Amino acid sequence: MKGTRPLDNAEIRKVSAAFDGTFAVRNRSLFMLGVSVGGRISELIALKVNDVWQNDKPVSDLLFDRNIVKGGEVSRAVPVNVDGRQAIEVLIAWHLEYYENVHPTRPLFPSRNGQGRQAMTRKAAHDVLKDAFETAGLNGKLGTHSLRKSYAQRLYEQTNDIYAVQEMLGHKKVVTTQQYLGVNYASVREASEAMSVHSEGDIRAKTSPSVDNALDDELLIELLRRGYDVARLLEKNNTQQPFQLPDEETASNFV
Repeated sequence: MKGTRPLDNAEIRKVSAAFDGTFAVRNRSLFMLGVSVGGRISELIALKVNDVWQNDKPVSDLLFDRNIVKGGEVSRAVPVNVDGRQAIEVLIAWHLEYYENVHPTRPLFPSRNGQGRQAMTRKAAHDVLKDAFETAGLNGKLGTHSLRKSYAQRLYEQTNDIYAVQEMLGHKKVVTTQQYLGVNYASVREASEAMSVHSEGDIRAKTSPSVDNALDDELLIELLRRGYDVARLLEKNNTQQPFQLPDEETASNFV
């Protein structure tokens, strides 16, 4: 889905815990495998059991064969990390419990209907993931493509190698890969602090009362612009100097 955003590790853990119901294992494994190998949702739901389970264990490298790759142009192999391997193991155990066997050509992510002969649809995948995102309390534009973008973003942050990410995603052009990668804000914040020539204590020591007052005025103007009841805020904060912006919970009471 165009414009969807990636998830960070904390959000991935929240979503992983948000699945429930009879098919929770299937749905959670779809999510965890997606963020671990970066497959398109169409590629993931096209997988068969024997694509990920060989010699009674999860594969260490997952082959997306050209017959399921978008455009059918070239196959690609992607390493499967511990999250992905655990997702496969749990899913195979679910197959054994739910169907009483593990058939190698059964869809890895079977539909609720058809006794496992048919794979779940893209719409079904979209619906279960959307429900999990909402249950996890996440915001922003999220969809099935968020799994692929999460893999791309996290792989790039680990390798700093956009060409490696391009190859793992199967992109023809690196410019396509660039569109997947956003800014790691936490890293930018750390880098910004590292650029400072003064410590926080130095800055506070050099700040004069007149500057404090000017900053207070700017804060008050900003609060007025946002529609807060500044008079009530001043009354509530009359013992606090210098004046500070309220946190979101407190501020919401003064709108």
